Amino acid sequence: MASVQYIHVQGRKVAYWVFGEHAKGIPIVCLHGGPGMPHDYLEPLAELSDERPVIFYDQLACGLSDHVPDVSVLDVSWFTSELELVRQALGLEQFHLFGHSWGGWLALQYTLDFQPTLASLTICSSPASARDFVLGCAELRAQLPPDIDGVLRAYEELQDYRHPIYQKAVQEFYFRHFCRLRPWPDVVSRSLEKMSVEVYMHMWGPAEFGPVDGVLKDWSVETRVREIQVPALVVCGRYDEARPSYMSRLASGLSGPVEFHVFENSSHLAFWEDKDNFLRVLRSFLRQWDP
Repeated sequence: MASVQYIHVQGRKVAYWVFGEHAKGIPIVCLHGGPGMPHDYLEPLAELSDERPVIFYDQLACGLSDHVPDVSVLDVSWFTSELELVRQALGLEQFHLFGHSWGGWLALQYTLDFQPTLASLTICSSPASARDFVLGCAELRAQLPPDIDGVLRAYEELQDYRHPIYQKAVQEFYFRHFCRLRPWPDVVSRSLEKMSVEVYMHMWGPAEFGPVDGVLKDWSVETRVREIQVPALVVCGRYDEARPSYMSRLASGLSGPVEFHVFENSSHLAFWEDKDNFLRVLRSFLRQWDP
């Protein structure tokens, strides 16, 4: 097990963990989703530490990192700058970068804006725009039983997104398209329970599939992905809320060597739902692009 450590970023403490600190492979930095969900649910990726250092950190305003009194200051550039300061503090000159969900958007934007020396880039369940994510969720929501969709619509009309009945209906969507394991792994449930609702609502909105009225509502790198020339692995689950059709569009837009993989028995958390296969695919890719 790795112990929590802290570095100072923008005058605040950022919590980070390094598994396999003395492993010889090129390190991989893993970016969690949310926004506002701590890194804990990415736990399976720590198994890569038998070959390389695996680095996690909790983004500011969530988890064990310092919280931010006024979340209105948070935007995409805040988080890309934070990642660059984390990279500098840890002395990472060359590394693999992995991003899941919102973390994949962060990885894409950071790669474009800072042009780090990456050995590779892995984007997991993160299409090239918020619009594509919303469209995918809408397509999947249309497949819900009418009674579930009716509950969602009723409480959305009241704008009562925290009501237990609404949340129970949302859970049905999550069981189909977020994590299909029953029961969910404890660490996944704990991560969701510890998620900063304030950060999530500011960055995204009151619910996963809308209305999206936060900072990320118009986020897109569709017109810029061609600029990314590093080796890339793009992955998602067959039942993912980040739908394979939109993830394939991202993969086809990248300029460097690209692998695209759909995990047939998984949704948004393929690294839990099909862990052994997921780690096999990711290991193979990382080894290929270790200098």
